[in-house]
Formats: sequence, structure tokens, C-alpha cells
Amino acid sequence: MSPTLEAQDLYRFYHAGDDEVLALRGVSVAVDAGELVAVTGPSGSGKSRLAFALIQAGIGGVLPFARLVGDDRVHIEATHGRLLVRPAVALAGLIEIRGLGLRRIAYEPVAVVGLAMDLEAVDAERLPEPTTVTSLAGVPLPRLCATPGADALGMLIAALRTADSGH
Repeated sequence: MSPTLEAQDLYRFYHAGDDEVLALRGVSVAVDAGELVAVTGPSGSGKSRLAFALIQAGIGGVLPFARLVGDDRVHIEATHGRLLVRPAVALAGLIEIRGLGLRRIAYEPVAVVGLAMDLEAVDAERLPEPTTVTSLAGVPLPRLCATPGADALGMLIAALRTADSGH
């Protein structure tokens, strides 16, 4: 089975003042079916709403499988070049549904992160490079960036279920 998302020979530069710093050189990454999407963003950006919508998409058959690992706080660990995530014990199985409060749902005790989805990203572009990369705990991950108010669910489902046009 081919990866859901794949990027080959990536380079990533960051700017520190007037200096350009090479952060990644020739990195290749792939997100396989069954790997976790890590949703990041500031408070109120819709992380829990997106997580719950993804779970509903999994239940409805739009995605093959989607389940909560953690909402609000998780523990991450880089192991053998992969990023593992676990829920905070006190919050395991709890998700915040705005207007209802904390709700208990099924959850996974551990998962491998294969993709980072950054909500309200200040560097999000309308037509970005095919795949950008970020690093969490030293592990390079493909990164999708959503601007404030963007349809993050639609963007994420499109990234997971459609092929790149090559343009």
C-alpha cells in the first residue's frame, strides 16, 4: 500500500533575524494509513472541534478510521525516529465539546504521529508547496497549515483522500 502523503528530498530553512538557517536537508517522509494527525494551534482555534469532526468522519465512513488520542494535553515521545503520542492520564478519553463541556468517548492509549495540522498558522499560504515539514520532538513530519477561518476539516480530508495534481 502506498503512503497517504509522501514528500521526498525536502529542505527547510528558517529565518533568525537576518540569518537563514538550514533546519532540514534532504528529508523524506510518508504518512501511512493508521498514523495519527497531530492538530496544533492556539487556544480557541478549533482543535477539539476538528478532532471531533474527524472522529465523526471515521464513524460515517468518510475516513477509514479516526479515534481520539488526547484533547488539551498529551505526552509526546520520539522513539526510533517516530513520534509517539499518549493522552494525559487524567484526561484520557475526554474531549471538550463547546457548549456541552467535557464528554467521554473511545480513545487510543498510544499512536504514531504521521502528520501535523497547524490551525491558524500565520505562515499558511493559499497555494503552498506540495508538502511542508515541521519538527516535533526532533521528528520531521509533513505539515498542513490552515489560515484562521479556513475549512480545516475539508482541507485535511482532501489531503488524506485525494492525489496531488502535480501542479
